[in-house]
Amino acid sequence: MVGLPGAGKTTRAAELAVVHRALRLTPDEWMLPLFGELEVEGKRDLLEGRLIALALRALHLGVNVVLDFGLWSRDERSALRWLAATAGAACQVIYLPVEPDVQRARIAHRQATAPHTTVPMSEAEIGTWRGMFQAPDAAELGGDGVPGPPPGWPGWFEWAVDRWPSLAHGDASRAWR
Repeated sequence: MVGLPGAGKTTRAAELAVVHRALRLTPDEWMLPLFGELEVEGKRDLLEGRLIALALRALHLGVNVVLDFGLWSRDERSALRWLAATAGAACQVIYLPVEPDVQRARIAHRQATAPHTTVPMSEAEIGTWRGMFQAPDAAELGGDGVPGPPPGWPGWFEWAVDRWPSLAHGDASRAWR
């Protein structure tokens, strides 16, 4: 799932999980109960790494997986597409664009009706995030081949371990060494 806060990713991920009998992994559903926040001194990256390792294990067992992460960067998506292919799985990038006014309204509604599922988001944060977000292109959405890793990286696994450090531990790491 690719999109900004308020795009409808979790709703769509839940629908896909039912239709495809898939394991849905949503970091927010772990971060808030464990830490009371969505970002805590790098813990989100560690949690996401463990969820990715779990997703890869599920894929190896033949279980479908929906990652509801947001995946704002092309490199994150490319690394996950590569990992899925290495696990012998097909990967589909699903992008949910959202207009700024709709995004703000959805965020406000969620804060008002289900504050235990979210954290307050300022107008400045929302604007900053929109500026950081890299929308997927037609090649990503069409499932075209995964590009090579960014300059300076020997492969996508090394890049992914740097991005999600806990991915280097356990079964996930052994699968690519």
